[in-house]
Amino acid sequence: MKNNRVINLLPYLILLILLGSLFSYTRMSSTETLNYGDFMKLIEKQQFEEVSLTYNSTVIDVKGVYKNKDIEHRFVAEVPNTEQRSDELLEKLDKSVKDGKITIVNPYASNYLADLLVQIVPTALLFGFGIFMISRMNGSSNNKAFEFSKSRARLEDNIKVRFEDVAGCDEEKEEMAEIIEYLKHPDRFAKMGARIPKGILMVGNPGTGKTLLAKAVAGEADVPFFSISGADFVEMFVGVGASRVRDMFKKAKSTAPCMIFIDEIDAVGRQRGAGLGGGNDEREQTLNQLLVEMDGIDENKGIVIIAATNRPDVLDPALLRPGRFDRQITVSLPDKAGRKAILKVHARNKHLSDQIDLDALAARTPGFSGADLENVLNEAAILAVRANRDVILMEDLDEAIDRTMAGPAKKSRKYTDKEKNLVATHEAGHAVVGLFLEGANVVQKVTIIPRGVAGGYNLMTPKEDSMFLQTKSELIAQITGLLGGRVAEELVLGEISTGASNDLEKVTKIAKAMVNQYGMSEKLGPVQYSSDSGNVFLGRDYTSNKSTSDTVAYEIDQEVRAIVNKSYMEAKKIITEHRDVLDNIVRELVEVETLTKEDLDNIVKYGKRVPDAEAVVEN
Repeated sequence: MKNNRVINLLPYLILLILLGSLFSYTRMSSTETLNYGDFMKLIEKQQFEEVSLTYNSTVIDVKGVYKNKDIEHRFVAEVPNTEQRSDELLEKLDKSVKDGKITIVNPYASNYLADLLVQIVPTALLFGFGIFMISRMNGSSNNKAFEFSKSRARLEDNIKVRFEDVAGCDEEKEEMAEIIEYLKHPDRFAKMGARIPKGILMVGNPGTGKTLLAKAVAGEADVPFFSISGADFVEMFVGVGASRVRDMFKKAKSTAPCMIFIDEIDAVGRQRGAGLGGGNDEREQTLNQLLVEMDGIDENKGIVIIAATNRPDVLDPALLRPGRFDRQITVSLPDKAGRKAILKVHARNKHLSDQIDLDALAARTPGFSGADLENVLNEAAILAVRANRDVILMEDLDEAIDRTMAGPAKKSRKYTDKEKNLVATHEAGHAVVGLFLEGANVVQKVTIIPRGVAGGYNLMTPKEDSMFLQTKSELIAQITGLLGGRVAEELVLGEISTGASNDLEKVTKIAKAMVNQYGMSEKLGPVQYSSDSGNVFLGRDYTSNKSTSDTVAYEIDQEVRAIVNKSYMEAKKIITEHRDVLDNIVRELVEVETLTKEDLDNIVKYGKRVPDAEAVVEN
């Protein structure tokens, strides 16, 4: 360590010596050299501060200092060494030198070695400093050149995450349990003749906990955990990605049993030859090397590869065959029970109020991923700190949900009275259809406070979590509810606005999917007229093949329009029958701007957000 410190300080020491030498050279370069004639004239004009004479065989070296306007000037001169010139020189110097400061120097007493070193040492140091810097630069670049092809996988030995830290995916954890047993006791599987999957591909929406689950497996098994992103393999230099793959597997084999986790594997595992002209680019070479290395792992060698992606449709088929990624696990969005469990995990270090019901909070957050739920609790904690509270209240969680769904409230934006009434009418239309249409989602909250690009919104949740299937009546109910805002504008205000643009976009998408993909058209029957197939690089809509004739395409448009028109008329019927409820909701929204489910229930029963005590007693 001490030697390394000396080596590190050496450049700075050399630099200081060079600066000192340069300073001495600067002083020497500021000395004025005079010829004999100029020197003799100078003696006549100036008073010298001091002079030194060195008598050589042929010349007398003269060095001295004189002042001109309070500025010191150094000079050197040579005078012929003759008796006449010497006497003349001494005579004039006696008159021009103050206090007789004349020094006679013995030329034979000078140190020639010191003079030589003064001239040679700075040059040698400068030359050595240049060689040192060049060698350091070359050494550094060579080291980086060797490290450039090394794997960038990060090795973690002591993983703190356990299965108890991962909630909402019980089935997925069961699938991973045997992987943990294999990493702990690989000999048991070898003795039974069982082959553990070489690779496990976790597929799911962003934020569902794929990376967290992989870390929990390594933590439970207590094995080294190599983690890398698919983008870390690919470089612009040919062969670098393949070299990194080889180096990663080499390190993994030396530390087995261990686990390799490749996040976003679609960055390197996309289908080969799917672009224009195919090609053998760097990414494809990296993928080829990954395929070879996975095949090269012998059975039960203690290496498990786990990869995660939310784009399984773009992966190369060779990655998904048995012997590589043998098992595919779908990490789905959590249901209500899963959301409650996730909230409990993330609420461990949060100071929640005793009045907060996590079960009710889970019911209000359908479609939220684990990352979304963690963000809700974090936002609520920030809001509580901002309000100088010691605990998180339900109002903080309500605002956090709204922030997660639509962004922070824009309280500085002020509606005109006309705009406020229009937005309230629009949102009330959604709410009335949701309240009285059978099969519609439950209206949890209505607000006209602007958030993001929306002037207001309805929070509507399904009565029961539907993870996979939706019926035709449920889809029709969604379309009808989305059209409620436009219908209310038309019936109440007598004109329509641009506020329904996003609603119409969703309506059209659902209706087209019903006809084209789900075969729910009464006229066209159970036939799928379009699919998601298409080139994964050039855009699916752009490269999808046309599978319908012009006549069928016209009939599809007619069916889509018929579904939307039928739903529109149903929404108009509901709002017309319950116009009094709509007007009451609009009135309350204009007054308080936000209504909860309890407020809406009171408006339906009593006509007011907060009913009179007599009305409550009568009911």
